[in-house]
Amino acid sequence: MKRSTRSVKAVAIGVALAGSAPAFAQSSVTLYGIVDNGLAYQSSSTSLGSTSNGHSAVKMTPGVWAGSRFGLKGGEDLGGGTKAIFQLESGFNSSTGAQQYTNAMFGRLAYVGVTNPTYGTFTAGRQYASYYQLLSPYSPTTWITGFYGAHPGDIDGLDTIYRANNTLEYTSPKLYGLTVSGSYSLGGVAGSVNQGSTWATAIQYALGPIGLAVGFSRINNSTSGGGAWGADSTTTNGGSQIGVSALTNGYQTAQAQQRFAVGGGYTFNSAWDITATYSNVQYIPGINSKFHDTAIFNTGGAVLHWKPTVVWDFAAGYSYTRATRANGITDSASYQQFNLSQYYSLSKRTGLYALEAYQRANGKTLGTNGAGQIIDATASIGDGFNSTPASSASQFAFGLGVIHRF
Repeated sequence: MKRSTRSVKAVAIGVALAGSAPAFAQSSVTLYGIVDNGLAYQSSSTSLGSTSNGHSAVKMTPGVWAGSRFGLKGGEDLGGGTKAIFQLESGFNSSTGAQQYTNAMFGRLAYVGVTNPTYGTFTAGRQYASYYQLLSPYSPTTWITGFYGAHPGDIDGLDTIYRANNTLEYTSPKLYGLTVSGSYSLGGVAGSVNQGSTWATAIQYALGPIGLAVGFSRINNSTSGGGAWGADSTTTNGGSQIGVSALTNGYQTAQAQQRFAVGGGYTFNSAWDITATYSNVQYIPGINSKFHDTAIFNTGGAVLHWKPTVVWDFAAGYSYTRATRANGITDSASYQQFNLSQYYSLSKRTGLYALEAYQRANGKTLGTNGAGQIIDATASIGDGFNSTPASSASQFAFGLGVIHRF
């Protein structure tokens, strides 16, 4: 009996001590990733800025449906509904194993923040600006990819190439279908709070089958290099410009890029949905620019998505981009792009895809030397061919690939 009594007392003391010990918050970390490889054909290829005639090309192309990457994300419960969150994401070339960003291991995403269902989410680090965050559900890249299906050259920044360093971002919780977001990316240029900085704002309404978003962003380029976009040659030109393509090659000395866009979507039923966007993009000159008038590009586009069965997805898209008359150009450039996509799910995580795209360019634009070099506009499908546009007014591209998510 005495031994039994001692045992009961020991258990009681242990329970009391356990109850008085500090309670540690629950935390979690998830490792995730995507590996995507395929073969691509393009009818005409040349280096950006080259005047030589291009030839067709067949090559292995990684990350077409979704950029190959791996990452870590997680959170910790801080109590009262508040959580600390973080995400680190690194891109890589899945056909060579090379790192996507030479000077940034986690060049896709690297941020930390706090979130609360009542007060919203605040994050700090390298991330997408609010403009993209709330417009992306209506982007053409969802079903026809950014590589083939982004609006020509990704002129309106609705694909994932516009990530900004040093970004402070707040996004509200959804209230009656409404979400608002604002972000500011510090340029870090001595003597100026404007050079190299980026700011953006957006509002989204999504309730039931209807969705709508409006966004605005301004990128203030830093002539000293770096700024909010960093100095990696894969995302900037000389550390001060981003998004250079056949459309904007003559405007890469712009002092600022400014974007306004409206996007929306409607889901008819479980099989059919449609999205559409309109954007106005301005490349604004400064005292050191090689052009003197603001270059304005207006783009409209739509994507129809059809999912007839659990394993099949099909989509078709069209976009039209037109530049305004400026910088001595009277026959301003225009670009029409047609896209098709087919996706087959082998499993929940693995799929096969095929993509087809055609673009026709017309009119005139500026060459690398700016206003002193008026040239014929050339085609550049999506944003996967920004560095290898067509040498002529038309371009056709076709791709096949396999993607696995983990």
